[in-house]
Amino acid sequence: MQAQVQNKFERYPEHITPLLLRIRTLVFAIAEAQDLGAVEESLKWGEPSYSVKKGSTVRFDWKPKYPEQYCLFFNCKTQLVDTFRELHSDVLQFEGNRAIVLSIHDPLPITAISQCIELSLKYKSIKHLPLLGA
Repeated sequence: MQAQVQNKFERYPEHITPLLLRIRTLVFAIAEAQDLGAVEESLKWGEPSYSVKKGSTVRFDWKPKYPEQYCLFFNCKTQLVDTFRELHSDVLQFEGNRAIVLSIHDPLPITAISQCIELSLKYKSIKHLPLLGA
């Protein structure tokens, strides 16, 4: 883990760190399973950020201002969140066209979140497909 990202994870409250590390683990597992190449890990806007060469960046964070939730952020100039909304509005909550909002009290909807991460990491090669090929 990159030093800046490691420092960020160490500053999260003890009960939040495992939630965010689970998202991080999913990103790397999906990139490997889909043979998407190396994952670049960094901080963007102070948030853990993950990208691959042919994808759109996935960021996530928890903020003290909203202590009961954490979010996954996507490029608002893409059709990612609109597609996620169409596919998973029954299990996911959204903020505008940029974020998936998750409750710290609910189990992570692994299937839906994994699909969203996968579509984002593949975005540049699937953006022309209806529903991003989902």
